Amino acid sequence: MPMNFYNEKIMDKIRIAIIGTGYIADYHARGLQQLADVEIVIAVDTQLESAKKFTAKYNIKEVGSDAMNTVDRDDIDALVIGIPNKYHAPYAIEFLKSGKDVFLEKPMAMNSWEGNEIIEAIRATKQLLMVGHMWRFDTEVNHIRKVVQSGKLGKIIKTKGYGIHENWGPSGWFTLKEMAGGGALADMGVHAIDTVRYILGDPEPVTVYAQIGTNYGDYDVDDSGIIIITWDNGTTSIIESGWWHPHMDGPEAGTRLFGTKGYASVFPTFLKYKVEEIPGEFKAPMPERSEHCDQVIYDRQMEHFIDCIRSRKQPSPGFTEGQIVLNIVDAAYMSSQKNEVVTLK
Repeated sequence: MPMNFYNEKIMDKIRIAIIGTGYIADYHARGLQQLADVEIVIAVDTQLESAKKFTAKYNIKEVGSDAMNTVDRDDIDALVIGIPNKYHAPYAIEFLKSGKDVFLEKPMAMNSWEGNEIIEAIRATKQLLMVGHMWRFDTEVNHIRKVVQSGKLGKIIKTKGYGIHENWGPSGWFTLKEMAGGGALADMGVHAIDTVRYILGDPEPVTVYAQIGTNYGDYDVDDSGIIIITWDNGTTSIIESGWWHPHMDGPEAGTRLFGTKGYASVFPTFLKYKVEEIPGEFKAPMPERSEHCDQVIYDRQMEHFIDCIRSRKQPSPGFTEGQIVLNIVDAAYMSSQKNEVVTLK
């Protein structure tokens, strides 16, 4: 269960350091700059020129190339970390120990062992940590979650989720096992895993079976995966992950849910169920999207993080949600290697 911590400190202005100025940092910066009484104090990147361009773009006063120089600074309350997975745990732990709250991009760590180290640091310091599973803040995802939780679709028997890049894949550190821990599963599959778990009401995983491989590129990480998860609520989820696939049945975090009384789809978002024994398809009006991963998702994500800093309440998704995804990913890699079902509970 998430922990709640409270203290007497009242913050007039929340001062943030952004660690890593790559693609995802733009979304975080835009979200933070929409919030009152929030200041991005410094942007840090080992590629100093990238950091300089970032600070100029967002009118941030200070730039740096070494994140560790911010650890002991009293003028920084929290950090937003968007750097290679290898550094998630060591950086987060250092910042937590220094009395700072942390927003950590997904996945929470390279593996579940590192995730447990982060959790130990959180319990020891009573600081806050949020993990960037941003689809929990999406309007369409929450619409389907509400319907599923209402029971209108009956018992959800199975789900299918997708985290696939069609005719494209990342490069750089994403494709290096030493830096990323895994490939398409750690990059894309984690979105689909967390999204379906959230829609289902955050059940606990029981077993994992997976077939994972490298078929589309020359790297030491995976670009193809099929994962089967059984949950303690009786639902079975199929998760597909991949890069460079010639086709995908659904976009990033696309999810299909098959219930005893109906069906739900996220991206495209619609429902199928019977009204007076007559089957029908139903679509609720949704806000227009400027892009699939729309800025508003990140706006809400950053707003929640800042609200939690002020209230001293552990964020959701936080270390609990992040660790469960890591447990599933580790089990999937183990299952594929051994060609057997891995039991988690």
